[in-house]
Amino acid sequence: MSKLSSLERRTALTLAAVISLRLFGLFLILPVFSVYARAMPGATPWLIGLALGVYGIGQMCLQIPLGLLSDRIGRKPVITLGLLVFALGGVVAAFSHTLTGIVAGRALQGMGAVAGAGTALAADLTSEAHRSKVMGIIGVSIGVSFLLALILGPPLEAVAGLPGLFGFTSLLAVAAIAMLWWRVPTPTHHGAPAAASWRELASMFLDRRMLVLNGSVFFLHALLTASFVGLPILLTDVMRIPVAHHWMLYLPVMTIAALGMGAMLPRMKDMRRASHVVVGCVCVLGLALAGMALAETHVIVLGAAAALFFGAFNLLEAALPSLVSRLAPATLRGAAMGAYSSSQFFGAFIGGAVGGLALGHLGLRGVFGCAAAMTLLWLPLVVRGTRRMAAGGVASAA
Repeated sequence: MSKLSSLERRTALTLAAVISLRLFGLFLILPVFSVYARAMPGATPWLIGLALGVYGIGQMCLQIPLGLLSDRIGRKPVITLGLLVFALGGVVAAFSHTLTGIVAGRALQGMGAVAGAGTALAADLTSEAHRSKVMGIIGVSIGVSFLLALILGPPLEAVAGLPGLFGFTSLLAVAAIAMLWWRVPTPTHHGAPAAASWRELASMFLDRRMLVLNGSVFFLHALLTASFVGLPILLTDVMRIPVAHHWMLYLPVMTIAALGMGAMLPRMKDMRRASHVVVGCVCVLGLALAGMALAETHVIVLGAAAALFFGAFNLLEAALPSLVSRLAPATLRGAAMGAYSSSQFFGAFIGGAVGGLALGHLGLRGVFGCAAAMTLLWLPLVVRGTRRMAAGGVASAA
């Protein structure tokens, strides 16, 4: 198996850093936001959930337009524009004294939708034979940024406060721009389309085999965002753990989850096994959320439930994009990933909204109970889609 060239290796590592810095800034707010947002003027549970998930709307709506714009004016200018918009959103949120202002800032952050242009730039600078390796490096970096954000978010908030975290996300975006222009080569041509057309995107939304994967990432990110409406409050109000010490729970939980993901990920290479693992992960997520709802003051119960939740989440987060690329026709792979990304970001928005409503009307347990109930809607989709995924894998292998 041939190795990445020095250009491809440099491209992969630098683009992974650029994309991960931006996402690290987004994730950094998750483990602390709902605790401190409650004290802001005009705060309601609905607005708290909306602030967490609203960035998904901009991401969903603007990925394709910005991707197509990058075909016309170049990848780097569009990525720079998106990062500047993201940085501006962080500044707006940092200087906002009301939750409505933070919602506006988070919405602005979501409008910096540059994932499509970033992926296309990676494709422009790599050969077809090595493209999956480069995408894999970028995918791993995103997972690492999520893990680090959960662990580092609470202690950083203790030092800088919530406005400081938002300001830090803007600084990370500026650092990503500098790295983009300093270290990433500028392609002389566009080797791959930045985004699919709307017609191709619709075809991938309606494809029966893709439906299970698009639906899965929708529910996965809905559950994640909804759970973080309640999890920081559960740790602070019920477990009586100061926010600055939340990392003491997250660090062992995420370590166990990462080890579990590493053990299970090789099973995802076989399509039939992969489809069964997806079904199993949905069941584990539902049980884990039910455990969070029932944990009360038992830290060990919560820790075990959180380890199961993040283990299943990390496994699906790493495996689902690979399954999309394997099942999608080569000519429509860009469309398939566009539909997948749109489903992911829409799920984040819905999860925040549902979590906020549940917190307001059903209380803290209701947040996790509603999230667990979502898995009951998700489970029939993956059970029915198992045969289609396996059949698609066999067909593509043939």
